[in-house]
Amino acid sequence: MLYINFYFQVHQPFRLNHFSALDIGKNKPYFDESLNKQVINKVSDKCYLPTNNLLLNLIKEHKGQFKVSFSITGVAVEQFKLYRPEVLDSFKALADTGCVEFIGETYYHSLSYLYDVNEFLEQVEMHKQLMINEFGYTPSTFRNTELIYQDNLSNLIYEMEGFNTILTEGVDRILGWRSPLFAYKNYTAEISLLLKYYQLADDIAFRFSNRDWPEYPLTVDKFVKWVEHFNLDPKQDPAKNKFLNLFMDYETFGEHQWAETGIFDFMKHLPKAILKNKDLGFITPKEAYKLTNYQQESLSFPDPVSWADAERDLSAWRENDMQHNALETLYELKEKIIYKNREDLLKILRYLTTSDHFYYMCTKYFQDGDVHKYFSPYDSPEQAYIYFINVLADLEEKLND
Repeated sequence: MLYINFYFQVHQPFRLNHFSALDIGKNKPYFDESLNKQVINKVSDKCYLPTNNLLLNLIKEHKGQFKVSFSITGVAVEQFKLYRPEVLDSFKALADTGCVEFIGETYYHSLSYLYDVNEFLEQVEMHKQLMINEFGYTPSTFRNTELIYQDNLSNLIYEMEGFNTILTEGVDRILGWRSPLFAYKNYTAEISLLLKYYQLADDIAFRFSNRDWPEYPLTVDKFVKWVEHFNLDPKQDPAKNKFLNLFMDYETFGEHQWAETGIFDFMKHLPKAILKNKDLGFITPKEAYKLTNYQQESLSFPDPVSWADAERDLSAWRENDMQHNALETLYELKEKIIYKNREDLLKILRYLTTSDHFYYMCTKYFQDGDVHKYFSPYDSPEQAYIYFINVLADLEEKLND
């Protein structure tokens, strides 16, 4: 049996104001409330509300055979409450179906795992409590920010109560000859690993509307044939359950791929076409853990991987001197805030740990660079860096006062 595992990341950062050196000490707000509200309203209307409604109808139409999973960051939930509470209500309606899994992550969508283990664990616990409070759901699956993973991450997650599965990228340099269609174990064989099948996931998330793509247009029939082909591979044991893990940003639907591309029609008709084949189905990561009917091979990730850019490493956030300086300054300031027991400033600083701020500072070129520019609200990576550093300087001034 081959199961499709749709996992969607729901995240919106609190974007910074244009904050010059002259603004330091002037009590200027750090975050651009007008821009943040504008983005939430736009994406809610184009993606969150129509896609949630579509998924709810598909779950009802297929009587629970269609299933999906989400990780929703704490900063996204906060903005839904501020600007579009009906979006949060629509996610709660999906939760009530029993066909949706909510996945754990860092509350602030941060890179804290790489810099501050205690902060990382606190943010994971904060997010777990948020999922319990908002959706009545206790996560058993974890995904780190941007699917960042390496061996020692599983050690930390294993020590936390309730988690038994981690999602990450199916990176070729790690897998080698192996297939991302199977569930694996971490290097100490304690945590289950589900790996993104990035070729097919990216066909939907990035290439769907690309008229220069040789496979354009991506139709339901074409996609189903590709999926069915996985069950015909003579090299694979047909008795072993396989998991086609399609992980992507939720904003794929209606925002990155506009409604005019046909993305909603594609999703509307895909479940019925998949479920016509008795050897295909849909699943959530929690169910995949229970349906893994073989001894899982252990995989080691000695170096960190992610789902970002062609390299699928940490270079989207930690490649240039600006990014390194911003991150190191941030976490040094966090230690000073902790030392002085300034909980009021710690809450502000945690919004600055969100990975997007460092993503905007990336100076890559070509296709990856274009993607970074698409997401950034700033004119240049240098501008993103300057505003961020000035905000940190203002925050440190408040600490010293």
